[in-house]
Amino acid sequence: MRTVKKLFGKISLKLIWVVSATAITIIGVYSYFNIKSQSDVLLAEVERHANQLSETIKNSTRYGMLLNQRESIHEIINTIGKDPAINGVRILNKEGEIIYSTRKDEIGRMLNKQAESCYACHAENKPLEKLAIKDRTRIFKVHSDSSRVLGVINPIYNESSCYDADCHAHLKSAKVLGVLDVTITLNEVDAQIRRNEIQELLFALVAISAIGFIIGFFVKRWVDRPVKELVKATDQVSAGNLSYTIKNLSDDELGALGKSFNNMIKKLDETSQQLYQSTKMASLGQLAAGVAHEINNPLTGVLTYSSYLLKRAKDNPQMQEDLNVIVRETMRSREIIKGLLDFARQSTPKKSSIDVNEIINRALVVVNNQLKLNNIVLEKEFDSSLPKITADANQIQQVFLNLFVNAIDAIGHDGTIKVNTSQISLSPKGITQIKSAVCPKTHSLMDAEHKIGGMPSLRMKIKSNGNTGFIHLDPIYGSHRHFFGISFEKKDDLNLLCPTCDLPLIDKNNRCPECGGPTYKIQIPNQGFVEGCATFRDNWQRWELIDRAGQKKFIGVNVHDSGCGIPPENINKIFEPFFSTKGQRGTGLGLSVIWGILDNHNGSISVQSEIGKGTTFSVRLPQGDLTKNV
Repeated sequence: MRTVKKLFGKISLKLIWVVSATAITIIGVYSYFNIKSQSDVLLAEVERHANQLSETIKNSTRYGMLLNQRESIHEIINTIGKDPAINGVRILNKEGEIIYSTRKDEIGRMLNKQAESCYACHAENKPLEKLAIKDRTRIFKVHSDSSRVLGVINPIYNESSCYDADCHAHLKSAKVLGVLDVTITLNEVDAQIRRNEIQELLFALVAISAIGFIIGFFVKRWVDRPVKELVKATDQVSAGNLSYTIKNLSDDELGALGKSFNNMIKKLDETSQQLYQSTKMASLGQLAAGVAHEINNPLTGVLTYSSYLLKRAKDNPQMQEDLNVIVRETMRSREIIKGLLDFARQSTPKKSSIDVNEIINRALVVVNNQLKLNNIVLEKEFDSSLPKITADANQIQQVFLNLFVNAIDAIGHDGTIKVNTSQISLSPKGITQIKSAVCPKTHSLMDAEHKIGGMPSLRMKIKSNGNTGFIHLDPIYGSHRHFFGISFEKKDDLNLLCPTCDLPLIDKNNRCPECGGPTYKIQIPNQGFVEGCATFRDNWQRWELIDRAGQKKFIGVNVHDSGCGIPPENINKIFEPFFSTKGQRGTGLGLSVIWGILDNHNGSISVQSEIGKGTTFSVRLPQGDLTKNV
């Protein structure tokens, strides 16, 4: 019972039953009236034929009646009565006596005036002088089990040729002399009506079946399958599979529902990830606080005793050097723990004037034993004329230490690490990161979910030829690694909008100097506007405030390893917290810490890698204490 109820409770079956019932009703009513119409037409045609036949018989026997040629009249009536379709022909006088008939046994018999053939004229016990043609016919059965018969009554009126004849058989005052009664069997008509009924029934059954099949097919395709897919998707999501997406979406309302469902699950997954990430970060903060509390005390002991031993080893330079390393690294360990807290709490660096070459050498001293154990050759090319920069020495050392540790892990054994430093001057194009962008209503255009080069992209809605989608602009000014989430023709009639409020971002007052097309204009808070070609036929882009600042001077540091390389699909993920390719050996914090440190120092880091050939990390630190980029 429950299975039947569940089966008939499906929306697809409900639709099929409703439409089928409607089709049955409509086709049934149509078939009924169609059969009735056909039957009426057939009977009307038979009546017309019967009336014509009656008039023909009447005219054929008129001359014989005037001359009282009874044998001739009998011959005519008998000849006509031989037709299989004619049931009988008879002539009655005004008293109701049958004087001529195709059946000889009826001649001379008096007919009951209340009978079928007389009732129309004698309904009020007196004969009618005139009888309308429509009232002359009647359909009846001789016996209850016999076939139907159509009878036609044709009155024979008194004419001048009758009462002026020599015989004077009839008086002039008589109006009706008799009646011609012709009966025709309706066997063929009834058979045709039955055939029409059977044909109409078959047509109705075929039509209803075809309609049911067609409706069932399209309901299953357009309703049942999408609904089942939605139910399956909800089951998957309820089971915890937030990566499930509905595919093969249609363009109708159910397709729109599926797209909304996919977007909802995507947002739910992102929210879940953010919640998970927040939980991990909170746990990390708690862990860092616990580690700092538990380790600071023994580190203080190590630092105290090593400092005491350092004072007593004035006569032993080798021991002094070793103790200096212990003291320095113990203090750096304390700073690392503090840095872990800083990472969780996003604290600002403590900047001072530092020498980058010296900081790199300090980091190399820490990993020197690892380099020797793994038989890794270190090649250094330092620019001795590097100016000092303003930065947090411990944090910058941590940047390079993490890079060296990653390089050693990527190489494993028997490889090369190359480190070089130099002064570089770069145009703001290609290096300046856009970190904040808003629409005219100050809605943020930054999309941290879709990253380009590991950085949040600029998200805009695009409309072209009735299609709507999203594009993500490269956050590096002058770089064009844009991601287009929609195919469109690069022409003038496209429109760029804010994804939140749909406010246009097209600048109607300016045209692209290269292609003459429209331009977009995006506000950068406190830093002017970024403009670019809105058709994307060329790479024109302008940021007037940054361009006026001219070239920028940086300290460039390249760390190249001959290791295994990074897969292309992981390039944009390596700077995300807790993303690691080392399995249980990695925490996934190293490169994210590097990114955060360099971002706080207004620096940058980029990576180039090729599988099997190695990886190069390029670090750029601005000379001087510059203000932060946008």
